[in-house]
Amino acid sequence: MYFDILTLFPEIFPGPLGRSITGRAIENSLLEINPVDIRDFSQDKHNRVDDTPYGGGAGMVMQPGPIERAHSSVIESRQQESKTIFFSPQGQKLDQPKVKELAEEPGLILLCGHYEGIDERIRQEIIDEEISIGDYVLTGGELPAMVLIDAVSRMLPGVVGTRESAEEDSFYHGLLDYPHYTRPREYKGKEVPEILLSGHHARIDRWRRKQSIKRTLLRRPDLLAEKDLTEEEKELLREVKAEIEDDINNGR
Repeated sequence: MYFDILTLFPEIFPGPLGRSITGRAIENSLLEINPVDIRDFSQDKHNRVDDTPYGGGAGMVMQPGPIERAHSSVIESRQQESKTIFFSPQGQKLDQPKVKELAEEPGLILLCGHYEGIDERIRQEIIDEEISIGDYVLTGGELPAMVLIDAVSRMLPGVVGTRESAEEDSFYHGLLDYPHYTRPREYKGKEVPEILLSGHHARIDRWRRKQSIKRTLLRRPDLLAEKDLTEEEKELLREVKAEIEDDINNGR
């Protein structure tokens, strides 16, 4: 899968994406990251790409011309249309269902804004979707682009070690992840739960699903409210609630 990134700071990429899982994906040609410098498409002798906003106000606005020319260049080089995403607080919040949806695309064009934003006319002209990674303000779209690329790349075949590993991550099935343990068996007086040492895979699987539901209930109950639970998950949820109530009643 390819990502054409329209940015004022191409030197930022690949950055942390060049390491670990995504780094190996790039080396193995499973992932292509192509930063495109918007300033290269300026027609100003100083490579200027921004100007003051009409109507006054603080800050500068990115001009439509350089963005459109940069956008056209990547479409021409790919010889195909690609979905174009702009990172904005006004966009849909990025979540796992959206990540899985985007992973079905052959590639994406990611527009990273700066200053006070981009000219509204180019926004209407080329943007297919606006995406937000949270309700806070960042300096530009480069960090959100990296977050999206990292999340989407995990869904691509061959990027993560096994399909099961990706599918067991938090949010993949609408729930938070269960607790993980490794050696040593005892650490600072705390033991690994006995069930994980039993070798009984069915019981271990049930324990993990129950812990996942418990964590979600305690930390992100909104996710449970949105999820269509299976009958088994409903039973596990009842057990968790009964255990929590028992702990409260007994002062634990």
